[in-house]
Amino acid sequence: MSRQFRYPFADSPDIIRSHQKDAYFSGVLLEQLSTLLRKSYGARFAHTYASEARVFGDVLYLGLTTLIGNRTLGEEYCDIVQIEGENGRLPALGRRAGYILSCILGPYMLGKALPAFRRRIRAKLEANMRKYARTHAKAQQHAKESGTKAPSMPLAARLQNYLLQNLDTFTSPSPIHAISLATFYFAGSYYHLSKRLWNLRYIFTRKVEESDQRVGYEVLGVLLILQMAVQSYLHLQNTISRDTVSTGALGAGTGATAIVGGGVEVSLDPNAYSPNNALLFEAANPASSSAPTDLHKWTHTPAADHARYELGDEGTMGWIGGDNRKCTLCLEEMKDPSVTTCGHVFCWTCISDWAREKPECPLCRQSCLAQHVLPLRG
Repeated sequence: MSRQFRYPFADSPDIIRSHQKDAYFSGVLLEQLSTLLRKSYGARFAHTYASEARVFGDVLYLGLTTLIGNRTLGEEYCDIVQIEGENGRLPALGRRAGYILSCILGPYMLGKALPAFRRRIRAKLEANMRKYARTHAKAQQHAKESGTKAPSMPLAARLQNYLLQNLDTFTSPSPIHAISLATFYFAGSYYHLSKRLWNLRYIFTRKVEESDQRVGYEVLGVLLILQMAVQSYLHLQNTISRDTVSTGALGAGTGATAIVGGGVEVSLDPNAYSPNNALLFEAANPASSSAPTDLHKWTHTPAADHARYELGDEGTMGWIGGDNRKCTLCLEEMKDPSVTTCGHVFCWTCISDWAREKPECPLCRQSCLAQHVLPLRG
């Protein structure tokens, strides 16, 4: 009678290698889908729905493998099998479907919902800050007339101002992913957060000999924790110093800010990009083309339902040669042409979307931040 043995759990190097292989094959599938969309509907359509194409490609890949009970190509390459937790059973259909939905559709829906949620919270906080500003100004005026000491900023106002300045950080899922990844480096299981939620682990389909043992990634876990600790310390130090230097003006911080519109703070610090980027991205991707955004109201530039400048107008676009009037991102005629700091011209929507994903010029790879892109005017 053959000796029985328990299939060992897969090591972290094999799990990571499996995910890397799956990411490669998903990328190949996405490239084929993007090519099909460009040939069928045009480059601008493919660029506009790039996120949806990526989601469809990932769902298609996992639907043809994990959903129907087969191993992915990466799992086959590393000779591992997905099971339910510690019991060693193959995952049921509902668990596999839940994993796919949370792994792919979850981040996509979260990315769509977060901007609207942040706008609502930011609008509420800004309204509260305006109320605090009016009340604080009256209290200061009264103290000045009566010769008494001016009141300090209320604790509730400081707290809401702090939440307003760091709203993007507090509503970002990145810290949760970082903690989950650090836990994986130490424990060697649940590489993806969705696998941890659905209790899906990997085992080898063979007996692992002593010579096959692999080194874990505990050092990476230590480095990741140190990185988060340093970032937390710097954030706390910056917050304390900013609160100390504050002279009573709500939301003024160190003075390196400007108040636009109805009291919204825009940082003048060249290293503080998050608040300004949030305004630019909301303006570049409005919920409705006919509904003006707050940025349009503050700058007195009403939203247009079509491109302000067409390439057919030689008086406006005569400075651009005929061979250079196509955007290198969408490969179509430029709409609202905008220039980066390195001098390359793209559609405003195209370069805004690109800078949000990767802050560098698509052509020369120099730094390209959204707030540094200038729309060209004739």
